[in-house]
Amino acid sequence: MSDRLEGLLRAAFPDAREVDVVDRTGGGDHFHVTVVDGRFTGLPLVDQHRLVYDALADPLADGTIHELRITTRGEG
Repeated sequence: MSDRLEGLLRAAFPDAREVDVVDRTGGGDHFHVTVVDGRFTGLPLVDQHRLVYDALADPLADGTIHELRITTRGEG
C-alpha cells in the first residue's frame, strides 16, 4: 500500500524534492506522509495539506487509509 500512495503523491507532485510514505503500524492503513515541494512555499499549512488530501482522495474515500499524518515543507 505504501508504494501505491507514494505513486499517487509522486504523480501529484512530480517536482517534489522528497516524497516519503511510512506505514506507522504495519497494518497498511495508518500512514505518515512527507512531501517537500516548491509548490508549498508561501502557502498556508491548511492549503498544503489540502493538496496532499486531494492527491490521496481515492484511498481516503474508499477507506484504505484509516489515519493519515502529513508533513509538508516548501523549498527556498
